[in-house]
Amino acid sequence: MGGVPLAAYVSVGLLLVGGIAALPLAVGALLHRLAPLVARHTLPLLAVERSRRLRETAAVATSGVVASLALSVALTVMVASFRDSVTQWLDGVLPAQLYVRAGSSSVGEGNTLPPDFVRAVGALPGVVRVDPLRATFVQMDAALPPVTLLARPLSMAGAPGAGQTLPLVGNPLPLPAVAAGETVVPVYVSEAMLDLHGARPGGWLPALALAFPAERSQDTRFFVAGVWRDYARQHGSVVMDRAHFVRLSGDASVNDLAVHLAPGADEDALRERIRERAEALGAGGLVEFASAGQIRAVSLRIFDRSFAVTYWLQAVAIAIGLFGVAASFSAQVLARRREFGLLAHLGLTRAQILGVVALEGLAWTVLGALAGLALGLAVSVVLVHVVNPQSFHWTMDLALPWARLLALCAAVVLAGTATAWLAGRAAASRDAVQAVKEDW
Repeated sequence: MGGVPLAAYVSVGLLLVGGIAALPLAVGALLHRLAPLVARHTLPLLAVERSRRLRETAAVATSGVVASLALSVALTVMVASFRDSVTQWLDGVLPAQLYVRAGSSSVGEGNTLPPDFVRAVGALPGVVRVDPLRATFVQMDAALPPVTLLARPLSMAGAPGAGQTLPLVGNPLPLPAVAAGETVVPVYVSEAMLDLHGARPGGWLPALALAFPAERSQDTRFFVAGVWRDYARQHGSVVMDRAHFVRLSGDASVNDLAVHLAPGADEDALRERIRERAEALGAGGLVEFASAGQIRAVSLRIFDRSFAVTYWLQAVAIAIGLFGVAASFSAQVLARRREFGLLAHLGLTRAQILGVVALEGLAWTVLGALAGLALGLAVSVVLVHVVNPQSFHWTMDLALPWARLLALCAAVVLAGTATAWLAGRAAASRDAVQAVKEDW
């Protein structure tokens, strides 16, 4: 609605509210099963029975931890899923060992590499294959940003070859039959094209003809043969075979070269030879080099830097939840001074009374951690499969970093238990014994 996934956000809120509302029932059910296991141990029995019989109080105390942990789990899963998908995407779009690019301009504008240079690089010893890339911009809709048109070799193995060189979502479609005199050109659109421009697999993309002279493309129809994931271009991109692009545009220049090296080839020496060829053709100061490992490392470093703030948000959310636990325990232990005084009269030491409070905090935070983990996983499904596609127009696979999630839950349990213990120290002092007199 208005470009904002309001329904998804409302569903996240309802999941949190519903989960917290159902917390007393869940606490009662779990503690009911736990009670027989601690029936022969006095201090755990006191902690479990009080939590079980006053489960509404336990739910109120842990609701903040449940909500904050659920959001932290959801953010952790979303970021991990995005990073895992980006890593797989980089592995798919960077098949070559070395990349040569026309520098001093953004992709699709300005400088390009001449065809003679491309042929010269392909003829160098140690080079197995050179895949040229041409990127241009196409204004398909005046109300939207331009779409990036990428021309790269895709005809080595027909349509299945595109599935090997592009991270396709699904399988490529076969070309349909058309009228005599017409030519069908298969194209592969990014996921943003589906939402922004109404492209559909198995359909046609007539607006792509705007990228070519009318006299060259008048008998050409562009068939959407598949959808691919493109995390680099949020406004949409279209990939087509370079041979079709050169035929329709008459432009054989390129922006980038993917250089596949022979086994054992010296990459540094090959860079020098490529630079020599560029200088011989008058483009010595134009070319820039990058290895697949460098591009991958820089991309992931930028990704981690962009999402670093989420870790601070998680810490703030957990701190707020623990503050709620501390406030609730402080209020309760002050109201329970008579109870603690009675326990002291019955022979419990101050350390044992603090142990009861700590065990209550342990029981409550464990239940809160389990509930927060379950709710967080539910919220993460909404974020990954609904909010992300509606907001950014691309999909990703759900990845669950269990080690990180369990460590997060364990940290919350330990912090909650310590918070409960600290909150109960004042109420378990010697003054609590005197509080019993108030009942006389």
